[in-house]
Amino acid sequence: MHPRTRREFLSVLGTAVSAAAFPAAAQRRPNVILILTDDHGYGDLSLHGNDKLKTPNLDSLARQGVQFTQFHVSPVCSPTRSSLMTGRYNYRTGVVDTYLGRAMMYPDEVTLAELLGGAGYRTGIFGKWHLGDNYPMRSIDQGFQESLVHRGGGIGQPSDPPGGESYFDPILQHNGKQEKHKGYCTDVFMKAALAFIEASRSRPFFAYIATNAPHSPLQIDESYVAPYRALGLDEKTAKVYGMVANIDENVGRLLARLKALGLDQDTILIFMTDNGPAARRYNAGMRGIKGTVYEGGIRVPCFLRWPRVVQAGGQIDRLAAHIDILPTLLEAGGVGKPAGLRLDGASLMPLLRNHKADWPDRTLYFQWHRGDEPELYRSCAARTQRFKLVNGKELYDLAADPGEQNDIAAGHPDIVARLRKGYEEWFRDVSATRGYAPPRIHLGTKFENPVTLTRQDWRGPKAGWERDSLGHWEVEVTQTASYQVTLTTYPAEAAGEAGFLLNNAVVKQPVAKGQTECQLASVPIDAGKGRLGAFLQFGEKTVGVRYVDVKRL
Repeated sequence: MHPRTRREFLSVLGTAVSAAAFPAAAQRRPNVILILTDDHGYGDLSLHGNDKLKTPNLDSLARQGVQFTQFHVSPVCSPTRSSLMTGRYNYRTGVVDTYLGRAMMYPDEVTLAELLGGAGYRTGIFGKWHLGDNYPMRSIDQGFQESLVHRGGGIGQPSDPPGGESYFDPILQHNGKQEKHKGYCTDVFMKAALAFIEASRSRPFFAYIATNAPHSPLQIDESYVAPYRALGLDEKTAKVYGMVANIDENVGRLLARLKALGLDQDTILIFMTDNGPAARRYNAGMRGIKGTVYEGGIRVPCFLRWPRVVQAGGQIDRLAAHIDILPTLLEAGGVGKPAGLRLDGASLMPLLRNHKADWPDRTLYFQWHRGDEPELYRSCAARTQRFKLVNGKELYDLAADPGEQNDIAAGHPDIVARLRKGYEEWFRDVSATRGYAPPRIHLGTKFENPVTLTRQDWRGPKAGWERDSLGHWEVEVTQTASYQVTLTTYPAEAAGEAGFLLNNAVVKQPVAKGQTECQLASVPIDAGKGRLGAFLQFGEKTVGVRYVDVKRL
């Protein structure tokens, strides 16, 4: 979408549903809180039959609202997050994977934060964005007025600022500025979210609380781990459960604060997770884990609490997914969808008003694997209310076989053919939206200067997170100017030279053994799209740098 068209979309927001359709519309729009945890499986709740893990606050939240028992997301995190923010399948948005430049969302995508913000909401994000670390793809570029986030896909990854690798006292990005914070990351994010909620209580607000827990590295205070280790659980599971227990405590703090502020009745509070568990542990009998399109990888908890409108204690078993959250919240808030904005999801409001409402069957599609582009029939699923086709050849009757143990494809060629046809049409459609060329990071703007590039977003056949990996960044230089370029490296293993390449600029400079930084003081670079390369060379060996800082002078 052209940026001008996007601005036009955001300028025509309005109230599209009547007071009859939206009971609270005569008062003010409901507040919205969306909690999204990371690598937190369906079975990681005592509510779902886990007899080791105790989650009293999350269980209470579920019982105070409605539980979607057949709710689905993508197999991994960035794709889920892009669908949540846009109401669209992730392949339309530029997000195909979690790293190596494949987890950046095109800036012309219209986000939930932009839509709600355009309707008068105060918007804030606290935790994990994972849809781009640089302008114009950051959360603050995509509609969030208050933002406290970590970089990349998680703390403890190559996108971390130097010294910011711990879940304790993390280095975070606050409205685009780097800050050191005291405390445990989940506690830090919830504290900031609570402050935002309190400061915003006089107007509708949207708080997106996206924890990086219980994603690895599994860091949590020993006091949370010890009770689960004492039950005989393996170390990884004990730490995950400790991290979930901490999340549960923070949800309890949130519920208490909403009640104390008098906001609990007309606040839509959604809790969900971004994919299945990252390792095998109790998962309510489902097959597969994170990264797979079996139910264990894509079926997750989803609870919605809205006391003023939604009856407590219900369960909805109709097929629903991440793409439905945005249209649901637009209708709930009386926010009109801009004309021409194409959504893949459907509003769940009919089911929220009447849990037994007629809900036509639908087919949802899920796919993920490593690589710059998706491949037809590789790691994919087509899911209806009853049937599921995996990889175009395995068919499961989920009503009779929720554990996906019995492949019935041979006995139902008609169903297989129908689902294959639908999947192929979907694949062509989403692939045609914009193709899979990556979004470009912008250099030289007033919005981000300097720009720090990390291994999270570099690309290429040798790109990776290992010390000797080598990659490049797809960028756009917005102004012809002189730039200061700083290369941060692992200690040089021998004397050699550092190199920097971009558009017309080709610069090389000697480095000494053990050197970890190389500054190129004034490099003239022409405006335009280009491929930025930065490396160390020792004889025949070439390795990539850790960070590149590019500052327009």
